[in-house]
Amino acid sequence: MPGDAAPRVRGWDRFGFDAARSNAGPRKTGITAANVASLVRQQIALDGTADSSPIYLAGVTAGGGVHDVFVVTTSYGKTIAVDAASGTVLWRFTPGSYDALAGSAQITQSSPIADPGRTWIYAASPDGFVHKLAVASGTEAPGWPVAVTRDATHEKVGTALNLSRGLLLVTTGGYIGDAPPYQGHVVSIDAETGRIVHVWNALCSDRAELLDPTSCPESDAAIWARAGAVVDPATGNLLVATGNAFFDGRQNWGDSVLMLSPDAGQLLPSWTPTDQAGLNDDDADLGSTAPAVIGGRLAVQCGKDGKLRVLSLRRLNGRTRTPGSTGGELTTVMAPGGGAVLTTPAVLRHGRRTWLFVANGRGTTAFLTRNARLAGAWQNDTAGTSPVVAGGLLWVYDPRGGLNVYRPTSGRLVATLPAGRGHWSSPIVIDGRVALPEGDANAHATTGVLDVYRLP
Repeated sequence: MPGDAAPRVRGWDRFGFDAARSNAGPRKTGITAANVASLVRQQIALDGTADSSPIYLAGVTAGGGVHDVFVVTTSYGKTIAVDAASGTVLWRFTPGSYDALAGSAQITQSSPIADPGRTWIYAASPDGFVHKLAVASGTEAPGWPVAVTRDATHEKVGTALNLSRGLLLVTTGGYIGDAPPYQGHVVSIDAETGRIVHVWNALCSDRAELLDPTSCPESDAAIWARAGAVVDPATGNLLVATGNAFFDGRQNWGDSVLMLSPDAGQLLPSWTPTDQAGLNDDDADLGSTAPAVIGGRLAVQCGKDGKLRVLSLRRLNGRTRTPGSTGGELTTVMAPGGGAVLTTPAVLRHGRRTWLFVANGRGTTAFLTRNARLAGAWQNDTAGTSPVVAGGLLWVYDPRGGLNVYRPTSGRLVATLPAGRGHWSSPIVIDGRVALPEGDANAHATTGVLDVYRLP
């Protein structure tokens, strides 16, 4: 196959490629600056819109044979396995709630995730359940699905799933319009048995259980960033960011970056901007993105207010490991065009340098990170969703149409691949192939397209 020129990678098994959500994939993919323009596009019709990112498993048994497989989850919870070489649908899983929800505003934009053994795929559906599906057939495992909310009409399972230390990590937010009541929360689930291990609530955090949303006097604090829960590779601790809500530094944690223990059972340090009340009043969710781990025990937090803050992972608030105080960021710079960031940055470690790539509706900017500072290296004014680095190239999908490919260190445009309009989806690049869903889940369509690009 065309990808054989590159070392085989077992897969791209989750959003962001790794548990830290670096969005930095394989160093070699079989696709280079010299051949990227020759990629041939296949448009695969889906019975749903995958407003998210695909995953990829190489050489697995699925649909009665051994295949390289792309897997997507659509906005009404269908999970579909596609032969990466031919585009043939190998199997599809349809949740029991599909007929009741199809065409409604109750959607998911969650990306699925595969277990390390590549035997199971975990996927969310908009009825508030998480499913465990056999890679071979799409059949649900005994004891599953698992409910992660008590009110799926208000609490949305919209972010990418993650796995760490045998735990499936799920976060919740709200739907467009922020209709109360809901509370953002993190659920850790034993990936083998489906037993809920811990629930951590961003509001009424003194209650470690799935809440009836009406039972908490506060609403919102959505954990809705594309990355969901980020895993700090140095410690296994979880990093999440919350959206608009009340903040008191005790039980309510609106517009904050929160570090949780690896099982989501305990709140560790926190960081909250000093203007949190203003962000809440202005609908300027800090949690429109999740923290990006850039190394050196540092992370970068973007937000709807267009600011990029560098935070210490040793002491998020710059002073103490005790949660609850405000301020303490190390440095702050502006996002592309000063616009809101609703995407996941990409982090590339190249030699002794670390690059951070941030895209939004106003453009893409590359930053060089040094100590606790971000220095702009290049920028353009072409809109983008979550950027991806793979095979020595930077891939940025313009949701107005087109997949742009750049040289990461210079920003020089290498190629633009044809693609239709979209919303939050982002590509994966591996084994001589690129996969990118088209479409907007908020259009409430029951059809969609997966673009697959291959070397001729």
